[in-house]
Amino acid sequence: MARQVLIIDDEPAIAQTLKPVLAAHQYDVTTASNAAEALRKARQCAYDVALLDLGLPDADGKEIIANLHGYSCRSVIVISARHQETEKIAALDGGADDYLNKPFSIDELLARIRAALRRTNGAAGSQMFKSRELVIDYVQRSVQFMGQDVKLSPKEFALIEAMARHAGQVVTRRQLLLAGWNDPTADGQNLRTYITLLRQKLEKDPSEPKLIVTETGVGYRLMATIDG
Repeated sequence: MARQVLIIDDEPAIAQTLKPVLAAHQYDVTTASNAAEALRKARQCAYDVALLDLGLPDADGKEIIANLHGYSCRSVIVISARHQETEKIAALDGGADDYLNKPFSIDELLARIRAALRRTNGAAGSQMFKSRELVIDYVQRSVQFMGQDVKLSPKEFALIEAMARHAGQVVTRRQLLLAGWNDPTADGQNLRTYITLLRQKLEKDPSEPKLIVTETGVGYRLMATIDG
């Protein structure tokens, strides 16, 4: 059964470009040119992924993210020309699952969609994360990297679990501070310190991290992909 994708953008060129490409990759595509139309269509059909522009003619896209999730859009990926870090953080903290700057490459968009689908296909509610290099057992609170057991402190485990449950997607600093300290206003320097510690334990070369990647000004992204 084809995956359902809802494109929400008032630029006709975006839909005209993306619709045939997504269809060629076996996605069923629906389009909406404003917030009202998008919400109406979201009420009528469950979508696997919504691709949401923030600059809609009748609303700021950030204002409808929660409603899209409420109407059974399983993932919301923001695609926007707003490159400000504050916009990205607000969208992600508001419930967006990922954020992609315009202009973007089609290959990157397809990769982000695949990552969103993997997460919603059970990763968020599973008891284990498993990729080629990294295995995390959420119940036993154990971690293996490249087949070797890795001992993590409670805060280190909380941070890597938060990133693993959203593997391939941005996890904001606020989300990580909540996971590790239960306080979104906690000192960001503590977070950076713990990320450094995690990289020392979970990167082949901590000086050039490939697994835990910084999204400047926004947060971090776990680049490991789920097996299967």
